[in-house]
Formats: sequence, structure tokens, C-alpha cells
Amino acid sequence: MIEFNIEVDASGLQCPLPLLRLKKALMQMTSGDVVKVTATDPAAHLDFGVYIDQSGHQMIKLIKQSNTQIFYIKKK
Repeated sequence: MIEFNIEVDASGLQCPLPLLRLKKALMQMTSGDVVKVTATDPAAHLDFGVYIDQSGHQMIKLIKQSNTQIFYIKKK
């Protein structure tokens, strides 16, 4: 089990809303904190991947379960 500081449920939301929810959560966090995001948008991993690469945050883990993706992201 990965420990996290904030949990964001973006289930049922389509692009760009999951990414916007992630960005909002990261703004409330301090460096080293981890956010857990649950998303059902099949393209979320692409959006999150590009954003994380550009912003310098770290994807700790991505879990894909049928129609759901669970992301653990550490703030830089």
C-alpha cells in the first residue's frame, strides 16, 4: 500500500477535467507529498504523463484496473 497525502476522485470525468483536478491538488500540497488520483478517462495516463514530464513531478505508480486508472504522483 502506497501512502498518500491527498486523494482525488476524477471518476466519470473526461479530458481535461482529471488533469485540472490533479493540478488543483498539487497546488495545495508541499514538496514530497503524494496525491492519489482515480480516473476513468482512458486518455488520463497520456495527459498526466505529459504534464508530469513537463512539470518535474514524479509518477510513483500507475495501476490499471479494467476501466479505472489509479495514479500515485509525488510533488517535486
